[in-house]
Amino acid sequence: MRLFKGIVGIAVVGLMVTLAWAAFEITPAVQKELDRHIEVVKGWAADPVVVKAVLAQNEKGPLAGMDNAKWKTVRRSDELVKGFQTNSAGQFLKTKCTESQGTYSEAFLSGAQGEKVAFFEKTTSYIHKGVPKFDVPVTTGKAWQGQPEFDESSQTHQVQVSVPVLSGGKAVGALVVGVSLTKLEKTVKK
Repeated sequence: MRLFKGIVGIAVVGLMVTLAWAAFEITPAVQKELDRHIEVVKGWAADPVVVKAVLAQNEKGPLAGMDNAKWKTVRRSDELVKGFQTNSAGQFLKTKCTESQGTYSEAFLSGAQGEKVAFFEKTTSYIHKGVPKFDVPVTTGKAWQGQPEFDESSQTHQVQVSVPVLSGGKAVGALVVGVSLTKLEKTVKK
């Protein structure tokens, strides 16, 4: 009985924390800071390493037989996953996230069909086509911003932003970055 009460107690506390973050308000000051981060991410998306990686992936297309259901079964330690992290664009994203000291909780790059090109940490999904974080930047050439959320893959409370990867003025892919809500809150309160 004690174990059951303990588990229920932990679950209730977890739910309360999640609900508190779900109610995180994007105030004008927070939005201004997010807009600044979107500009930083646009700079990343324009880096030749990123553009070259997306163009090379677009030549190949998605992995044969890989869909989101199968992707969920691939372990983080799998060589396939490591390949997305260790390629030049994956290393670029890792460096940017690491240098941010937690401001950027995740970063992933998608090719023209929504498939992964590179990432900092394994993503929840392999294909993001049909999802606003991919569709908006690729079809409109404009940045997209999500709602505050608890992100499963990075295990952080964040707001995702995404921008198009451009080549010759045309969107050829998308870069999605998670911006830490904890860091945003601390920055705005300074």
